[in-house]
Amino acid sequence: MDLETSRERSGGEGCLVVALRMPVRIVVLVLVVPVRMVWDALVVAGRFLGDTVLRPMGRALAWVGRAVFVWPFVALWRWVLVPLGTALRWLGAVLVVVPAGALYRWVLTPLGHAAVWMYARVLTPLGHGLLVVPSVWLYRWVLTPVGHALAWCGRGLVAVGALLVAGIGAALYWTVRVLVVWPAYAVWRWVLAPVGRVLGVVAREAGAALGHAWRVAGYVSLAVGRALAALFRWTVVEPARWLYRTVLAPVGHAVRDAVLRPVAEAARAAGRVARETLRLVRTTARQARRDVRRALLGDPGTAGEQGDREVKGARAASGAYAPAGPCGNGMSGASWGNRAGTCAQGERPTGR
Repeated sequence: MDLETSRERSGGEGCLVVALRMPVRIVVLVLVVPVRMVWDALVVAGRFLGDTVLRPMGRALAWVGRAVFVWPFVALWRWVLVPLGTALRWLGAVLVVVPAGALYRWVLTPLGHAAVWMYARVLTPLGHGLLVVPSVWLYRWVLTPVGHALAWCGRGLVAVGALLVAGIGAALYWTVRVLVVWPAYAVWRWVLAPVGRVLGVVAREAGAALGHAWRVAGYVSLAVGRALAALFRWTVVEPARWLYRTVLAPVGHAVRDAVLRPVAEAARAAGRVARETLRLVRTTARQARRDVRRALLGDPGTAGEQGDREVKGARAASGAYAPAGPCGNGMSGASWGNRAGTCAQGERPTGR
């Protein structure tokens, strides 16, 4: 069975996990089976409805939609709008395009040619004689000399303005230099620079003194710290170390050797005994279950031999806690009963 196979494979699991696995699986199975059955029923009902109701209804609705919306519009486009558009195009060509083409060819084109001939032959010579010649004469003999005179006057005015600006700028430059720059330079050279040098020397000396004092204070602090550390060591650390080394350590060793270690050994021995007992109980229960199965279902003879081998392995692993059988192999009474009191091949009964 799958349960037995999984249990044999997971030999390192505890008995509590093995005992709780089957109830948990049963509860989950009881809870999941109704949900799965309802889901399968809904799937089958949905497929039946889709095949028998929804798909035919969809096809009918699609046919009705085509009959109500698509086919009337197709017929209207094919039998009404297309002929009407063809007739309107023919009427537009007959009533608009042909008259417009005749008007353009026989009326507008001759008028345009006449207008071009009049512009080239009449208006151009007339405009040249009445406008261009007087304009050229006026520009050459009147406007050009007047422009040159105005340009010369402008250059003179610009030169005069430049001279005035240069004079005013020079006057302002020398005024600012005499009234501002030279006094400021004198103050900087003869007052601020000496004072700054004096202040720099004072600041440098003060910084050097501060650094020296800082280093001396460091040495003093180091000496005081070492003195306090030595005082603490000789008043607290050394007595505590002597107390631990001469009193507490021997007492702790004695307590460990006399109390804690025997208690730990006893606890470990009890744990080993409990583990071996649980292992023997599991092995015996497994053998009893297989015996019941063989008695009820007729299990082949190889299963009994496999169970004997498992019991033999469990007895051998138990060490001093497994009693020796008549064949000297640590076999249990159940195995002796399965073998009908006989020893395996190559084994001899041991003396009592």
